[in-house]
Amino acid sequence: MATPAKKTSPKTRTRSTATATPAAKKADPVEILRKQVLAALDELKAKDVKEIDVRGKTSIADILVIASGTSTRHVKSLADEVVRFVKKAGMMPLGVEGQREAEWVLVDLGDIIVHVMLPRIREFYGLERLWTVGDEMPAAANAD
Repeated sequence: MATPAKKTSPKTRTRSTATATPAAKKADPVEILRKQVLAALDELKAKDVKEIDVRGKTSIADILVIASGTSTRHVKSLADEVVRFVKKAGMMPLGVEGQREAEWVLVDLGDIIVHVMLPRIREFYGLERLWTVGDEMPAAANAD
């Protein structure tokens, strides 16, 4: 989970430890953060937004969100909008990388990591393929 705006230094990584009670599900900080990220990306018309649940695959995050922008200016604006929405929700990003070149900007929110990329960069690195290796194939792919 991203740290609250007035607490520890931005390099301190915290993890949510909420229990699975009905009240905790409603106020799940990861879900609140996820909704803020998706709203920010939708606000500025991000292309091909994908969420990948990486729980059980890595301890660095619970969810990866990958989105494309149409230009370097659009990529930078999308990342800035994610940061703005998260701050408005009272949380602070742990780090933002790649803003100068703006071909691939990473926004680290603790439990969620957002990758905003140009389509050619996204295709070259193939993060979706990397993080979904071994996952069950969709039914349409198995029909062959």
